[in-house]
Amino acid sequence: MTQKTVLVVDDDPDILKLLAMRLTAAGYAVQSAGSGERAVATIAVSRPDVVVTDLKMGAMDGLALFETIQRSAPTLPVIILTAHGTIPDAVDATKRGVFGFLPKPFESRELLAQVEQALRLSSGSTPQPEGEDWRGGIVTVSPQMEDLLRRAKLVAQSDASALIVGASGTGKELLARAIHNASKRRAAPFVAVNCAAIPEALLESELFGHRKGAFTGAAYDHKGLLQSADGGSVFLDEIGDMPAALQAKLLRALQEREVRPVGAAQAVAVDVRIISATHRNLEERVAQGEFREDLYYRLNVVSFAIPPLAERREDIVPLATHFLAATAARYGKDVRALAPEALELLIGAPWPGNVRQLANVLEQAVALATSPIVPAALVQAALKSEPAGLTPLDEAKRSFERDYLIRILRITKGNVTQAARLAQRNRTEFYKLLERHQLQPAMFKPERRQA
Repeated sequence: MTQKTVLVVDDDPDILKLLAMRLTAAGYAVQSAGSGERAVATIAVSRPDVVVTDLKMGAMDGLALFETIQRSAPTLPVIILTAHGTIPDAVDATKRGVFGFLPKPFESRELLAQVEQALRLSSGSTPQPEGEDWRGGIVTVSPQMEDLLRRAKLVAQSDASALIVGASGTGKELLARAIHNASKRRAAPFVAVNCAAIPEALLESELFGHRKGAFTGAAYDHKGLLQSADGGSVFLDEIGDMPAALQAKLLRALQEREVRPVGAAQAVAVDVRIISATHRNLEERVAQGEFREDLYYRLNVVSFAIPPLAERREDIVPLATHFLAATAARYGKDVRALAPEALELLIGAPWPGNVRQLANVLEQAVALATSPIVPAALVQAALKSEPAGLTPLDEAKRSFERDYLIRILRITKGNVTQAARLAQRNRTEFYKLLERHQLQPAMFKPERRQA
């Protein structure tokens, strides 16, 4: 079983050591931060499973830290410790979503009980598939994506409808399959339907089925995809392109939990979980009268926004390595790695087609490779355009500077020389930037990561 990680935050070194000692003795991996700012940087590098923080600290106190965590990792439980706490403080903190509130000096048993409960509730009590098989082919080291996957695993334990939003090629169907695989429905079918790819005249029959003789060409009874997925999950891709007439019928089917095949006199009960996806802005389509508002709220019980690949460049190298190995195995070619210059081209490319485009680029490069190392020229040819370099730090806004530095250090695994070169800064300037954001290169080195 994977060891759980607790991040402890306190500006008192003695309390920090005491917390670390108690939690380590209880079998947890412990990360320590002496300030709220350092905690934010630590979470961005490697997300813990629980945060235990002091309330009264310097510029960023415990509640300010909690609010910062909520914006980027809303499912991460936070327990606040304080010697200055009062009942109103505790009530206010819990109303805002803080998981636990303990006074100092704290009882070790009570602290450990709260940590254990936080882990249990944040991971859910429904039995889950062993290991990480439920995630399927999702390859990521991005904290943003990891938090999204944690949310997906939590939501999977309910039957709530999920709406996945993201640009084309970001992996919306992979996330939908992951939600299904992590749910109690995982042994039942997962049926995917592309609402934009099926002609409108056929889509109703495909979804709901039809009876023999219902229309010209209906030579036999046809069980619709919703019936075929009974007990499982239905993935409605590009739901924003569904015709208006079918939107009404889908809403009725979801409300009544039954479908009426075309030409049938009786409805048929179905038990399915609906996961939908779109690259469109459904709220705008609702405002324009192109998508039913009641159906939108029925589908959008829980939403997931998948970031484009250009916003999580730390995933480019592991994804490229994954696609290269898979393609080489499929083609039976001895292609083992990408040249360093080829990797730099991939890291700097704009990726309008997202992960799907990256997979296509690697497939073309492997198909044309004549040596075990893929050269930069093949990657450049596959990209079909001059790659756009990483934005120089001079052009980066202050509010995005920390994320920029974190992405570069994750890509280079803490190699400051390479990171400074990618950022177009000298080492001295780069170190000053790291100090400004309390980032240490050692935090990004592989040997520092916990399993």
